[in-house]
Amino acid sequence: MNSFLANWYRSTFGYAAVSAVMLWAALPPLGLWPLAWIAPVWWVVLIRRKELSGRRPYAALWAVGFLFWLAVLHWLRLPHPATSIGWVALSFYFAFYLPLFVGLSRVAVHQLHVPVILAAPIVWCGLELARAHVLTGMTMACLGHTQYRWIELIQIADLAGPYGVGFVVMFIAACLARTVALGATGVSPVLQQKHGQDARGTRWAIWPTAPAAVLLAATLLYGYVRINVADTATDTKPPVRVALIQGSIDTQLKADPNMKTRIYEHYRALSEKAIERYGPVDLVVWPETMFRQTLITCEANALKPAAYKNWTPEQFQRALEEFALQSQHEMGELARALGAQLLLGVDNHHFGPDGMQMFNAAAMVRSDGKLSGCYRKNHLVMFGEYVPFAKSFAWLQKLTPLPVSIDAGRRPASFQLDGLRIAPNICYESVLSHFVRRQINTLRADGKEPDVLVNLTNDGWFWGSSELDLHLICGVFRAVECRKPFLIAANTGFSAWIDGDGRILSQGPRRNTGAILAEVRPNRRGSWHLRHGDLFSGVCLAACMLFGAVGILCRVRR
Repeated sequence: MNSFLANWYRSTFGYAAVSAVMLWAALPPLGLWPLAWIAPVWWVVLIRRKELSGRRPYAALWAVGFLFWLAVLHWLRLPHPATSIGWVALSFYFAFYLPLFVGLSRVAVHQLHVPVILAAPIVWCGLELARAHVLTGMTMACLGHTQYRWIELIQIADLAGPYGVGFVVMFIAACLARTVALGATGVSPVLQQKHGQDARGTRWAIWPTAPAAVLLAATLLYGYVRINVADTATDTKPPVRVALIQGSIDTQLKADPNMKTRIYEHYRALSEKAIERYGPVDLVVWPETMFRQTLITCEANALKPAAYKNWTPEQFQRALEEFALQSQHEMGELARALGAQLLLGVDNHHFGPDGMQMFNAAAMVRSDGKLSGCYRKNHLVMFGEYVPFAKSFAWLQKLTPLPVSIDAGRRPASFQLDGLRIAPNICYESVLSHFVRRQINTLRADGKEPDVLVNLTNDGWFWGSSELDLHLICGVFRAVECRKPFLIAANTGFSAWIDGDGRILSQGPRRNTGAILAEVRPNRRGSWHLRHGDLFSGVCLAACMLFGAVGILCRVRR
């Protein structure tokens, strides 16, 4: 039995599984973040081996990756039984990144003779960037995300995004793995040969600890400097007071018509209590879709639907404009009652020259009750908000529990709020670093660069699971990357006030009600990452492509 366990442990699957379990433990819900620094060591040892053991080692790596992502993304099965299909499908796709990581790194090390302490972090960083873009992108559970509470370390995100933090963690793990003597495992020479261990790895090495110490020290030094700059860069004007309202209403795909009134009364009562507790505020924020009265907006040349064929265009337009005003009445009355501006997550039906469109939106309402603007979500969640090609093939929609596919907005938006500008984003838009950066740069080009970012999200689909933690961590990194305060209003949690250094100054409860008062000021520090984007990780991704081409060429020659 001991021999069997020893052989299993030293197999490709065994080594890969050890790293996967440790990395899973470093992420929420356990959050044992120090494990992240040693979790990749067994993967790097596999990279160093002359040959991988087993008949199908890359299939074994894929299997480990599949099990890892099933565990990390388990919350995708909670909204509805049908979403389990998406959980399995996404895990199936993400599973390919582990064999890609090991395979590309092995090409770099064994074919191109790149030191493993460089090959592993370069490939890891490049593949994380790829994961942020392929199939609309998803960056939850990045390696660097495990370190979100080490504020000094994550400051380099304003240079290279979350991928740069992951690069540092993987570099140090690779250095630790490089110190290990591959043959010094107490295994017989026969097994050493079987597992691809050669004489070059039979002695422990001390030198890799030096570059690891240098990089960690440089990273922390940069972090300390950037944090100290914050004291002189922050605006000294009185802060803007923002109340982030967190209700706790679990969400289901099946609609309950009686919930509309209950949700409104629930959130209005929480808003009134927040103002009673904190005093007058400048802005009250409700989470995504928590204002259940549909907002109707229209243009002067709205297309008349076929159902109104007996109406003249003038009659239809007048009725539409009146209906739009009526739809804004309730939110206007709420703003006047609270004596504050509102930013409300709302469903928006817009009538324009192309007909009616449905949006997931954030409506800005002045304290006098007038609608001052509307942001329509730009980046939609596949199978969560739309079904691909359902506009052309309606029968595809009927195959899913999603009742209708909504439309994507085309532009970012920023709203004036007492001397500063705020820019909303909705739900998983905050998960994508490049998306938030692109929105800010677009607004800057229009002369409307925001001072504060606000995320409206409804995480009630996930019943208080670790999804809440993973989503919150993305907000921490967006704050550091853009050097702007990041506010979150989340149904069921986690609402949060995050400063431009990534500190969580206040956080709502898990799956419970609460209200956060955020007092925000504009921060004048610049961000290299905001200006230049994913240059560093882009170079790493280009290196991955080079390693892949070399690997394919070598295999063809054989």
